Amino acid sequence: MKILMIGDIVGKNGRQIVNKLLPGIIKKHGIDFVIANGENATHGKGIIENHYNYLINAGVDVVTLGNHYNSKDEIVSYINGAEQLIRPYNLKKDFPGVGTALYYVNDYQIRVTNILGKAFMREEVISPYDAIKEIIEKEEKADIHIIDFHGEATGEKQSIAWAFDGQVSAVIGTHTHVQTRDARILPQGTGFMCDVGMCGPLNGILGSKKENVISTLWLGESKPFIIEDHDDSLFNAVVLDINEENGKCENISPIYLIENHK
Repeated sequence: MKILMIGDIVGKNGRQIVNKLLPGIIKKHGIDFVIANGENATHGKGIIENHYNYLINAGVDVVTLGNHYNSKDEIVSYINGAEQLIRPYNLKKDFPGVGTALYYVNDYQIRVTNILGKAFMREEVISPYDAIKEIIEKEEKADIHIIDFHGEATGEKQSIAWAFDGQVSAVIGTHTHVQTRDARILPQGTGFMCDVGMCGPLNGILGSKKENVISTLWLGESKPFIIEDHDDSLFNAVVLDINEENGKCENISPIYLIENHK
């Protein structure tokens, strides 16, 4: 089973580059199932229903979220009916939607789980370790289990991957918007990568206009973080080749593409 995991989609630029490149990538790599982190899809924070539908129509099978899961108020009105949208599983407060779900591809079950990290994050969450353990012990077992671990700290992501090596098919990190060079398969067959990266403006800072970020961080000027819609584009993803019979990852291959618009 070939599964594509796409990094954080940032704003209009990110949505458009996914829409443009995804069909060709699916064909080139023989992709069977596509997961994309969409928590920054609408103006860099959250996702409205129209943009969720846009990504599904572009070829994404499941959209995962993260710490900006509730940044757009309208999500509470549509998430329960959005079967291909998954918010963080380990939220402490009650919130509509689900954090883990089963999908069927060629008679095989794929479980997709969204976990929010605890280290250096503002949201109050249940322990990621306890949350994943609960899913493994209480939820229906799937042939393949992919975890989108949305977190800040590389050590936290590594510790989770090693803790559940052999129990899940892959732990793929999102949130930092910078693709890490550590894609590997752990000894018991779990694919791992600290962060898959992002899809969006190439010449900004994590997708935002660089001048505004510099002014805010270093010059004492409070400026809004603006997404550069017309910038060149970055497309980051990773291809996971999973053995459907035992759920283990047999190959993991990052994708890093730049699309120039000038």
